[in-house]
Amino acid sequence: MKKIISSVFVLFFLFSARIAVNAQSILPSGYGKIKLGMSVDEVKSLLKNNPLFGYHGDRDVSLLPGENRVLIETDAKAGHVDSFLDRCWFQFSNDKLYIITLTLNRDKIDHYSVFTTLCDKYGKPESLNPEKSTWKNSSVTMSLERPLTLKYVDNVTFENLSKKSNVDDSIEEMTAKTFLEGL
Repeated sequence: MKKIISSVFVLFFLFSARIAVNAQSILPSGYGKIKLGMSVDEVKSLLKNNPLFGYHGDRDVSLLPGENRVLIETDAKAGHVDSFLDRCWFQFSNDKLYIITLTLNRDKIDHYSVFTTLCDKYGKPESLNPEKSTWKNSSVTMSLERPLTLKYVDNVTFENLSKKSNVDDSIEEMTAKTFLEGL
């Protein structure tokens, strides 16, 4: 009898652990139908068909410094749209969406509600501090930042762009670092 009870306990533990691991590994790669990796045209089309973003067309699109970098910015409040979204940014590199930043409408939703929902769906955050909660798997980093911003990042593209932009610290930055280390 003890063997059966301990076997059931072990199976329950393994099943619970597997669910927790799967919750962490299955993070969303975007919001709604807009997913990381989409092209600029695909995202524009989806934004046009969803009034909750407050997208106004090509006037919301700009080029960023660097090669093949585009930014789409939307503003639901300025478009007089009643939405849980406020302002949103969609960053592209080489025509692929790699960062989605959604500032949520604090008049309609609060940080605690979003945080607890994300914890229920995806488990405990990998990192947590007063400014930001972060969930991460091999392909996506999702963060909830204060006061109320939700961000999705394509890890591979972000890391590749970060490596390209590694610039040595300026003299002022090195001096400040040295000063701070001496504290």
